[in-house]
Amino acid sequence: MKDKGKTGCGPRWGWARHREAGGWSPPWARGFGFGGPGGGPRSPRLFGQGDLRLLLLALIADKPSHGYDLIRTIEARFNGSYAPSAGTVYPTLTLLEEQDLIAATADGGAKKSYAATAKGLSHLEEHAEAVKALMTRIDIMAEGGGGGPPSPVIMHAIQTLRAAIMSRASAGADEQQRVRDIIERAAREIMGGK
Repeated sequence: MKDKGKTGCGPRWGWARHREAGGWSPPWARGFGFGGPGGGPRSPRLFGQGDLRLLLLALIADKPSHGYDLIRTIEARFNGSYAPSAGTVYPTLTLLEEQDLIAATADGGAKKSYAATAKGLSHLEEHAEAVKALMTRIDIMAEGGGGGPPSPVIMHAIQTLRAAIMSRASAGADEQQRVRDIIERAAREIMGGK
């Protein structure tokens, strides 16, 4: 496993602050959005399939934690505009434990503390690009402030961009990289050159 301090962004699986090529996928491409703390039945999904599982595993690999600590860590990253529900987090922790990616230990009380297993750390290494992309997407969403749904003008632009991207989805590797570079450059410009 790579040294935790060598990524330039804190712990190995911590919140990335880089916008370099290779780490971003647009939030709208996976149905991301905000619905206030804990989301809601009508709010778009914040995480795509498997994202919360990967996020929790990465956070646990950085620092063994209790379930509610993980919820608070995620909520703090979103400045209070989003917090996953316990009803989402705990079943995901159970799944990670069943897959032998994390192990639980009792702290003398009813609370369980979770730590990444060797298999979990290996899983993160195998999916390092996905973790990096997820952390970058979360950074962008968190910096965006977590307001309501986009205006019709922005939604039209998103739909146009999505159609253009999907028309190139099966292109060769060089073309896919060109499209990715354009999208990442646009994201940096939209965020004010950050």
